[in-house]
Amino acid sequence: MSDATARPDRPLVDSHVHVFRRNMPLVPDPRHAPNYEFTAEQLAATLAGHGVEKCVIAAASPWGDCNDYIIDSVRTRPNWRGTAILEPSTDRYLLKQMAADGIVGVRLPFIGLKDLPDLSTWDYRKFFYRLADLNWHVHLHLDGPRIPQVLPALEQSGVTLVIDHIGRPDAATGIQGEGFKAVARSVEKGRTWVKLSGAYRLGAQATDHAKELVRQVGIERMVWASDCPFVGVEATTYQSTMDWLKQVIPDSAQRQQIGGPNALKLYFVQ
Repeated sequence: MSDATARPDRPLVDSHVHVFRRNMPLVPDPRHAPNYEFTAEQLAATLAGHGVEKCVIAAASPWGDCNDYIIDSVRTRPNWRGTAILEPSTDRYLLKQMAADGIVGVRLPFIGLKDLPDLSTWDYRKFFYRLADLNWHVHLHLDGPRIPQVLPALEQSGVTLVIDHIGRPDAATGIQGEGFKAVARSVEKGRTWVKLSGAYRLGAQATDHAKELVRQVGIERMVWASDCPFVGVEATTYQSTMDWLKQVIPDSAQRQQIGGPNALKLYFVQ
């Protein structure tokens, strides 16, 4: 019996979760301002309750570059990894220490920014060089229509790119939008990955968007994520995000590839 058929039909890795404490400082004018906490212990219980063995904690914009709790959480849990929000001037020695603690990527929380940063500056070019050298990835969170504005610089930099939430395609233009098309082209080039996640935030067309992306580019560079604890849409259940993946990927072996070997390759094989 193969590993794929022997393993239960559920993801091995949740590629995007959050943890935060109530007393963590929020940035000015945050996109979300939770009045509760979701601790590492709560996350561990949630994962265990759904049979998910590994996870990747994504840094979240409400707390900016206060990555302390993420680092503390992954440092003592070998089945967890994390991404951080960092200034592009971050020193290489600090990056290497964070890598030793379990950080594997940098999140660019560009969604909601009025003006996107210039990724061609010396600081960003140097930053991306260091990230690529450390085999880290850049985790882009940006609304789909504006993704084409930053993709050329990111592709040219040599980093591995992970695009959040199906590329957040525009509801009005959907798969005909330039953002969706740019994401598909980038995946085909071989160094860009996409998270099949966040459908509960994206509206009724999210499932069709995800299906079409998979149809166009395949599953080789797709990973699944819950986005737990669903900040701002807390009525969402963890199980519903797993069930959604079955709508997008009806084939069990393909789902296990996405939630297992794909995610392991991206986040755990350094």
